[in-house]
Amino acid sequence: MTAAEPTIGRSGGASLVEGLRAATPPLLFALRLWASVCLSFYVAFALELGEPSWSATTAALVCQPVLGASLRKASFRLIGTVIGAIGIVILAALFRQDREGFLVGLALWCAASAFVATLLRNFAAYAAALAGFTAAILASDVLGPVGTGSGDVVILAFNRALEICIGILSAGVVLALTDLGQARRRLAAEFAALTTAIMNGFTDCFLIASSSFDQFQPLRRDLLRRIIALDPMIDAAIGEASDLRYRSAVLQRAVSGLLETMSVWRMAAFEIARNDNAAGRRGAQAVYDVLPRGRPSSDASSGAKKPAELREACCAAARALVRCNAETPAQRLLADSAALGMLGLARALNGLTGVVDPGDMIPVRGRARLHVADWLPPSINALRAFLSVGAISLFWIASAWPSGVLAITFCAVIVILLPLQGDLAYSASMTFLKGCVLAAGVAAILVFGILPKVVSFPSLCLALGLALVPLGFLLARAKNPLFYFAASVNFLPMLSITNGITYDAAQFWNNAIAILAGIAFGAVAMRILPPLSPAVRTSRLLALTLVDLRRLAKRSRPRRRDDDWESRGVARLLAMPEQAKPVERAMLVAAVAVGKEIMRLRRASPRLVPGAAVDAALQALAEGRSGEAIERLEDIDRLVAALPKAGSAGRIVRRLRAGILAISGQLTEFAPYFDDRLV
Repeated sequence: MTAAEPTIGRSGGASLVEGLRAATPPLLFALRLWASVCLSFYVAFALELGEPSWSATTAALVCQPVLGASLRKASFRLIGTVIGAIGIVILAALFRQDREGFLVGLALWCAASAFVATLLRNFAAYAAALAGFTAAILASDVLGPVGTGSGDVVILAFNRALEICIGILSAGVVLALTDLGQARRRLAAEFAALTTAIMNGFTDCFLIASSSFDQFQPLRRDLLRRIIALDPMIDAAIGEASDLRYRSAVLQRAVSGLLETMSVWRMAAFEIARNDNAAGRRGAQAVYDVLPRGRPSSDASSGAKKPAELREACCAAARALVRCNAETPAQRLLADSAALGMLGLARALNGLTGVVDPGDMIPVRGRARLHVADWLPPSINALRAFLSVGAISLFWIASAWPSGVLAITFCAVIVILLPLQGDLAYSASMTFLKGCVLAAGVAAILVFGILPKVVSFPSLCLALGLALVPLGFLLARAKNPLFYFAASVNFLPMLSITNGITYDAAQFWNNAIAILAGIAFGAVAMRILPPLSPAVRTSRLLALTLVDLRRLAKRSRPRRRDDDWESRGVARLLAMPEQAKPVERAMLVAAVAVGKEIMRLRRASPRLVPGAAVDAALQALAEGRSGEAIERLEDIDRLVAALPKAGSAGRIVRRLRAGILAISGQLTEFAPYFDDRLV
């Protein structure tokens, strides 16, 4: 026993040290949250603004545990605030002396904000949502003087926008001075780790040449999830490092490059499993011998190459694979798939280069483009926002509730912001409501037990710290932080702190009940008109992709929109719900791959085979007759096989046959999907 005591002591000490180390970041965040709110109050008091609580609430909203996310969110919140203020001034000018018309206009504005917010992603979506509920916040003041001189409305809008901007800037200043940030380093590390894992798996696929198609499926599934998670990481890194904003197109192409490699990896694995023979293994081994052996590094670690060096190695491997002489169409398909995979990895490595070594990055022309995966979800969110804001406005008019305008404001917040959670929107709204109940309890304790004894600004800060520090600590540590986020943000408007603090119990409970009622009304609205379920969203994404594929197959000449085929496919893949089955993701990837091969077939076939034969095969595909399409593609393959195979003409012939083989393979594997009648 005596010998064991030092071990136990060391173990307990180590546990204590580890616990303190784990608790330090959440505690620092809680202190930053407290400092941000106090600084916003100080500036608002110094400027003698009418509602400093909105400054403090905004500071709490903007403050995030991650510096890059906070700064990015702050910049977009500034944009959304300005747009919302302009919108409310326009509404007030259009509906002078017309309260009902103003409320209808407000409901339409909230609906438009909800629609645009659903189309966008990450903090851009937050800015669009903010433009809606900022207008609702300003409406709580503007509804009184609507019909008076427009100058009064402009002044009110300016004052509220100024209060909100003070909160944004206060949080930004505190965070920038107290957190150096690591979002760029984390993005580089994740890009390097993802690229390494994909290169290893993609290379092993050709080395092992296994007849088991599902051997790498769990790995591909996990990698796909991590690729999708890159999007918010990129946004956070841009917020922390402004130079990355000018390379957003490169970063977007890097993500699509990783998805492209995942797609061709799956196609190559399918072809290897289908041709499990000596010739197939020789072709796979020949491809493996060309692939680069180096792996990327996000820093100067030993044993790894710089991203720019490996990017050039991937491009060289792609050129070698394109030039190699394949004996059969199957080998040509493997070589072309590997070449496309190398090009996708080169794009990913170029994005990594842009993060860690911008001087060696190859610039990309154009900007990051927005592709709408499905128009129905934003339409549903817009309709819900319009109906809920309109309904609660009618209730306010009918009941003449003094705090009804505050209920309208928080209802707008719920129905605009929380639908971005997708199918979790209703449960998120209930969690938010529970957090606001806790906020009401915290606010009541402060208003009736602590704030009456406050006589100076330092004592006010200490009183606020009693609530903000524990809530901020729990927010940073929670796995599902929405509950503590709602509590830490919403107790501030319930306090209604002004330069001259008054303690009116009736007013406090009226405001608290109005906030809770507005949130509850928004939650009920999402229960009555819920977002699309994951199964419905998945089904629609697959159906929309199939419709676009059939349109593509029917067109004898490519259109400008066809050039975005891959980008639209990537957008729909990113929009796939997390609950989607692996086979459903595979079907979407297969449809995108078939579309790319169709465009290549259209470009190459006029010089080699009659256009009528290609049109007949693609028409059968467009009409959902995959069996007939495969037969007609086999007829085309026989025609192409009879052509001369000497020199460069032979490479063109084999490449065309490889494309035909790729289309036939995907149609065979997913025949029920490609034959779907889309009723």
